Amino acid sequence: MQFPPASQNVPLQAQLPLFEAFLAQPVLPGLKNAKPAPHPGAAQVFSELSLRGALGSCQSLLAPMLRELSELSEEHDARWLTLIAPPASLTQAWLREAGLNRERILLLQPRGNQSALQLACDALRLGRSHTVVSWLNTVSSSARQQLSNAARAGDAQSLNIRLG
Repeated sequence: MQFPPASQNVPLQAQLPLFEAFLAQPVLPGLKNAKPAPHPGAAQVFSELSLRGALGSCQSLLAPMLRELSELSEEHDARWLTLIAPPASLTQAWLREAGLNRERILLLQPRGNQSALQLACDALRLGRSHTVVSWLNTVSSSARQQLSNAARAGDAQSLNIRLG
């Protein structure tokens, strides 16, 4: 296999951020012009992501997403990126190594009788965070509604990550 000489000008293609490459192309033919059905009442404020596999692999996928969210704090929205009850492997050192702006991230753990769900709802409702990322194993429809209502009240986004 031969490679072109380094002196040759080879145009570099821009790399798309995570998921944009998938969103740029329709999954099925005919969906190119399809539009999502509008959610009655308000915009989608709750999202959920499920990651399964080795811890290192999950962290490799998680790092660029959290980095994008932490950069949002710097560029467009002066509010915090808040992480609620992250796994023990997401240490301050890991966040720093992953390239996240630690000055715009809050790591919160529930205390006493407070649940991670209650803490996430409180953080969302306060409106001091543009995005609240929680690690809740299961999110019932009632919990999903609580998170959505709190996110709307605080003009924020709720992202729940389930690790398998």
